[in-house]
Amino acid sequence: MSDHTDIESVLKEDRIFDPPADFAERCGGAWVDSMEMYRELHRESIEKPEEFWGAVANELDWFKPWDTVLEWDCPDARWFVGGKLNACHNCVDRLIDLGHGDETAIIWEGEPMLADGPEVRQLTYRDLKDEVSRFANALKALGVSRGDIVTIYMGMVPELTIAVLACARIGAPHSVIFGGFSSQAIADRVDDADSGIIITCDGAWRRGSTVPLKDNVDQAMEMTDRIKHVVVLKRCDNDITMHEGRDHWWHDLVEDASDECACEEMDSEDMLFLLYTSGSTGKPKGIVHTTGGYLVHTFLTSRYTFNLRPGNDHVYWCTADVGWITGHSYIIYGILQNHVPTLMYEGAPNHPEPNRFWDICERHKVTHFYTAPTAIRAFMKWGEEHPRRHDLSKLLVLGTVGEPINPEAWMWYRRVIGHGRCPIVDTWWQTETGGHMLTPMPAATPTVPGSCTLPFFGIDAAVVDEDGGEQPADTGGLLVIRKPWPSMLRGIHGDRQRFIDTYFSRVEGMYFAGDSARRDDHGYFWIMGRMDDVINVSGHRLGTMEVESAIVSHDAVVEAAVVGMPHEIKGTGIAAFCSLGPDWKPDEALRKSLREHVAKEIGAIAKPDMIRFTDSLPKTRSGKIMRRLLRDIAAGREVAGDMTTLEDFSVLANLRSQDEG
Repeated sequence: MSDHTDIESVLKEDRIFDPPADFAERCGGAWVDSMEMYRELHRESIEKPEEFWGAVANELDWFKPWDTVLEWDCPDARWFVGGKLNACHNCVDRLIDLGHGDETAIIWEGEPMLADGPEVRQLTYRDLKDEVSRFANALKALGVSRGDIVTIYMGMVPELTIAVLACARIGAPHSVIFGGFSSQAIADRVDDADSGIIITCDGAWRRGSTVPLKDNVDQAMEMTDRIKHVVVLKRCDNDITMHEGRDHWWHDLVEDASDECACEEMDSEDMLFLLYTSGSTGKPKGIVHTTGGYLVHTFLTSRYTFNLRPGNDHVYWCTADVGWITGHSYIIYGILQNHVPTLMYEGAPNHPEPNRFWDICERHKVTHFYTAPTAIRAFMKWGEEHPRRHDLSKLLVLGTVGEPINPEAWMWYRRVIGHGRCPIVDTWWQTETGGHMLTPMPAATPTVPGSCTLPFFGIDAAVVDEDGGEQPADTGGLLVIRKPWPSMLRGIHGDRQRFIDTYFSRVEGMYFAGDSARRDDHGYFWIMGRMDDVINVSGHRLGTMEVESAIVSHDAVVEAAVVGMPHEIKGTGIAAFCSLGPDWKPDEALRKSLREHVAKEIGAIAKPDMIRFTDSLPKTRSGKIMRRLLRDIAAGREVAGDMTTLEDFSVLANLRSQDEG
């Protein structure tokens, strides 16, 4: 934890902001309206979790009620044991049954401009049920049945949500892969999941160009023989190759499909989805989430964190991609269950103009806006004139997700986007947690720039030492969760031991998040950084081993070390230190080649922001690369700390003296 002492001093913050006095009135009421109410509910949720979560779960529809709320044998949790339900039913059919079938469920805006403005589609709950049922029947016709894992690799179009819900409807777990990942990443995930079908698009629009999704799938198919069917949505009308017998057009499959499809009765602990996330080793982890607990947790966190109030003309927009957990929990499942329209968009935030987000907010009257600190820093760089051009007066709640937000970006967000009248909910959680863990309550919690404040209900979070002892205020330690919560991961697909080793071996009996943190004098949490070798780039977690492996697979590179570095926009960028083979010379052309090679192997998000070439890397006498020293060099800091084990001190001088690239 000594690596994070410099962060600790930066995170001391005296500014504090009470919730706006008129917030509850403007929102149509508040679910949690005072700190006294928060403390009482949190105490109850920790002391009597079965009663607390049982009451929440009763708000959803169950085909068969549960016998027991919780069975806990660390590290294994079972929630709502014996209960039967369906995720799609609770997101769609339940709302229709309650009389909301003709109300808007999804608002979608595409990137290419049409003659009369942006392409916009709106789907009511009834529309969504019909489309989901048709596609669910199409999947069944291809032989997909309950328990079969369906891979989804699509752009941000409504059909992505339709595909996800169709899988849930028939009990086929979905495995969504972010559309920015490469063909190799697709093949790896298909093989690990033993998936026999993949759903994709011909292409996806981004900044006026076509992302070749189907071509990437075709390349992946050359690396795996597991896929029997590829379903292709026609979106960009770009040239693709359709393989007879294997490839099927979406529109052909649904043309004659029935719009009636019964929901499978799923056990509460049946797998709802797999979602792959980076680890400190090269192999991605397939995180297993189940049905009942995940639905209950995302339902309540969506309601309370954002203070969603149906019937008050709320329009919620999370700018994430469904390929990440944020999109699963807070574009689809959590929001649809709460009977509030959820907005999806295709493309980039600055195309065709840097004001695109604010134009969308104004036209669609967005009330709840949830985005990443990396996006906020980009907005700051582009200039205040862009949001100033638009009426953002409908905004009620601003949220941040994916990484800690630096205080000045938080202040800019509050002042320029929220005009000082919108509380900011800075949320900490992970793919593994399924839903929010640390977050303010917008009508109750005084907020401090840079702090995710306090635990959500039912979350027993703490900062501890290696023995599990709670740390005093302003002392860094391991961020752990000491009791189970409904949406917690149930395992790593196919790797029980890795599940235990990664999350439950560091501190006995506790879930270790992999982050270091501290609590201030108010009890507020401050996230200080990753304890393992995972880099959080723009809210996307990338394993250093994955990036190193990709770089070393280039013919020119003999050895590589990858570390995180401060980045003005991304928060954390990627710095790569490379040793070359004898026949290669370091130059800009090689840097460009390496960046493109990494993009091909992993995806564009993994491109190194800085590449330095070196004859050798700083190592201990036993041959271990001293990444701590590389982090200092990449950050432009004076190299500090114990260097008695460093084998060759001249390596540091050589690295410091060369051009960054």
